[in-house]
Amino acid sequence: MNFLSYQSVPAILKDNSRKYAKRTAISYNKRGVFLSLTYEEFYERVLMLARGLKQAGVQRGDRVAIFSENRLGWAISDFGVQSAGAITVPIYATNTGKQAAYVINHCEAKVVFVSTQTQYEKLYAIRDQIPNVELVISYERFMGERSFPVYTQYQLSEVERPLTETETAMIEKQIDEIRQEDIITIIYTSGTTGVPKGVLLTQRNIMVNTTHGLKRVGSSTLPQTFLSFLPLSHVLERTGGYYMPLLTGNHIAFAENVQKVMENMMEIKPTNMVSVPRLFEKIYSRIYENVHQASSFKRNLFHRAVEVGREYVQKKYVTKEPLGLLELRYKFFDKLVFKKVRERFGGKIKYFVCGGAPLDKTINEFMWIIGLPVFNGYGLTETSPAITLSSFDIIRFDSVGKPLHETEVKLADDGELYVKGPQVMQQYYKNEEATRETIEDGWLKTGDIARIDEQGYVYIIDRKKELIVTAGGKNIAPQPLENELKLDKFISDAYVYGDGKPYLVALLTPNLERLIDLGRELGIHYIDIEELVTNEKVMAVYTRRMEAFNAALPPYKTIKRFAVLPREFTIDGGELTPTLKLKRKEIYNKYKDIIEELYIKAGNGVVRRPKADNERLETSVSASKMH
Repeated sequence: MNFLSYQSVPAILKDNSRKYAKRTAISYNKRGVFLSLTYEEFYERVLMLARGLKQAGVQRGDRVAIFSENRLGWAISDFGVQSAGAITVPIYATNTGKQAAYVINHCEAKVVFVSTQTQYEKLYAIRDQIPNVELVISYERFMGERSFPVYTQYQLSEVERPLTETETAMIEKQIDEIRQEDIITIIYTSGTTGVPKGVLLTQRNIMVNTTHGLKRVGSSTLPQTFLSFLPLSHVLERTGGYYMPLLTGNHIAFAENVQKVMENMMEIKPTNMVSVPRLFEKIYSRIYENVHQASSFKRNLFHRAVEVGREYVQKKYVTKEPLGLLELRYKFFDKLVFKKVRERFGGKIKYFVCGGAPLDKTINEFMWIIGLPVFNGYGLTETSPAITLSSFDIIRFDSVGKPLHETEVKLADDGELYVKGPQVMQQYYKNEEATRETIEDGWLKTGDIARIDEQGYVYIIDRKKELIVTAGGKNIAPQPLENELKLDKFISDAYVYGDGKPYLVALLTPNLERLIDLGRELGIHYIDIEELVTNEKVMAVYTRRMEAFNAALPPYKTIKRFAVLPREFTIDGGELTPTLKLKRKEIYNKYKDIIEELYIKAGNGVVRRPKADNERLETSVSASKMH
């Protein structure tokens, strides 16, 4: 399907509202029950909101902010804003009021949509800092402050008043006037390495990326259901998990929240999903947790099935060799083992698309083995987002695939990946200096270190700014080490540090279920998790596992010291971005005392197994330091 025959995303929705009038467009959860709108109904709500926005004075080119988590109101707002000729500016729902104020002021938004009273109160607390905001619109009804009034989207849309033919014609004329070169959105970068930058993306940027992305993964004539849980404020979900299904006439269902994704998969039974590696890490961990608790017969059966599956996917998808009897063996284990595993995730998944951060090779291969293929991709907010993508025909489990159609890539002398193509942004909003630094002779500098093999597969090594340069001058990419550490059954997350230091250290967060089981097996009596993670018997287990991890690495890459934290990294805790990537600077600042103490107390700095029962491990600081 080529979306470039249209001039805009709203124009495609307009067409789809007639072609797929009675087909389900969007499902959303309301008080524990999933409700839905057809394409016809959704488009009508979009037009009603566009009518309300025009009556409220929104003009062509105005910026309108959306401060909300994923929900029906977000989608209506986005298409309504565009249909009114304006520009959508998303703000992460997890942002503070101060962070939201920066975006609102920088893009000069006079209208802001909020999802709930909680988001409204964030704005109310900083209302003096956003003097240009004239209208706040909420998706839910509540009483606002008289000095800072709020109206509902339902009120603004005048949903009870049907659209007249004249109103419909007026709004559709506005839709028809949108051109491919018009700005569809301004998406602000996370700002973890500096002040957030507003990325200007055009209608064409988005339509090119969806067209070429769909061409790569293959279109389907059968209706598909996408489950959306990544924030729509992030371009990966916006393009791949939101515009993609709606532009193709398919069904998008909004998950209740990140914590209920697994549960919602069982309810919605999606065929496709866009995700970041964290979901697959959780799936991998959950499956092996269940295997760990199974009988020895079932454990052995599962491991045998995985062995056969590994050989099968390697020959079928990577080397493309004849399968012979291997295909029958795989089908046997698939029916006996893997099909039951897939049913726990809805049973209908055709493929996942993964981006946002590197996916570990072992986990990626495992997903293919159990029949849940993951198309690993790579991109940036500045590239709408996809630059490269895997598929059934283009797969290397440690690669992010090959460049999309019309996309060129090359490596700079230091290994940084440069990209040129129709999905690349116009510029940063009101930031000519940053634009000049990022785009040179038409090539966008990604900021990522990569390699490209002879067949054109791209491999991302790490962020250029995140490479660790040790005191000995060694350049080390932390993400591959962290991804490998997370494969350990006792580790949920990992952060590796060592910039300017003589060796590497790590902060580990425990897999709490496995940790508690371990405490029970070792007969440990403890008051809380803080006491458990610092217990000598527990630390001896982690030390042995770290020794095994280090054994396969060159000396300069080994983790000499580590601490186990009593809690996982979270968005609310400030350690993770809304797309579940590590916020490295924030983690260092938050746990600086622990990290520096790993160097101060290190002695010769070697992780080692204790030689005697009375010898205290120097691998972790005391729990009292872990606040």
